[in-house]
Amino acid sequence: MQDNSLVTIICLCYNHEKYVVESLLSVIHQNYPFVELIIVDDFSKDQSVATILKWIKDYPQVQFIANETNLGSTKSFNKALKLAKGDFIIDLATDDVLLPNCVSLQLKAFKESPYKNLGIVYGNAELITENSAFDSYYFPVDSQKKTIEKRETGDIYLSVISGGNSICSVSSMVKKAVFDDLNGYDENLAYEDLDLWIRASRKYEVDFIDEILIQKRISTDSLGTHFFIKNDARSKKINFSTYLIIKKAITLNKSKIEHKAILKRMHFEMILAYKTADYKLLLKYVLLEIKQRFKIFFA
Repeated sequence: MQDNSLVTIICLCYNHEKYVVESLLSVIHQNYPFVELIIVDDFSKDQSVATILKWIKDYPQVQFIANETNLGSTKSFNKALKLAKGDFIIDLATDDVLLPNCVSLQLKAFKESPYKNLGIVYGNAELITENSAFDSYYFPVDSQKKTIEKRETGDIYLSVISGGNSICSVSSMVKKAVFDDLNGYDENLAYEDLDLWIRASRKYEVDFIDEILIQKRISTDSLGTHFFIKNDARSKKINFSTYLIIKKAITLNKSKIEHKAILKRMHFEMILAYKTADYKLLLKYVLLEIKQRFKIFFA
């Protein structure tokens, strides 16, 4: 890997008027110089577009796509991905903030990793509130800000499908070749990260950087909060996407061990479907588990 590899950072904005400039400046102020920035606004209802247009006057090299309708994160990202010239890709929400050495540490990990088929690197994140106050760390750390529990690296497919290995996707850098191989994000899904990690880890190795790379903002409207809301339309859409992801993952499995591992993930999702009163989804999981157990029995 050359030391002047181009990194494309795709910034997705939706109603981030309050935070978008800080996020974009965190890209511009990286201590690594070879960065391409592409911004996509997904038909924000606030003044995000006006804020971006005003900011971008000082940075004419930055590409900006303003969606005329709300397409969702997967389609919006893929639009930008088609324009990306970088060898490496970062997917950044414009309410999050990259720390100044994020890109350089990620590239260093790609360069120095012992894994020969490395497709993704990721690190830790500092969680901050809507008012930018410190909350916690994504992975618990010691007094030296190093993770307390060792992260699994290399071939992590089994742990990803079982749900045993949580991934800090906001701190990740992905080889452009991986996205090209996987045809970007699946546009049929309401969210992207779990599907990407499953499909990518099936074919590529993953490494971990034991550093804080990004500030991830926790908000009342963030995606993570909507997995657990009872009788909520967005929650149902998101959790149905997880069901589709699990069905896809089953087709990627190659052994009885992997078929058994995904049952753990399914059981978690079944409990979630029950707690959110999504009984149609729960029935789908019950039927899927029956099929999966037959597959294991006759494997």
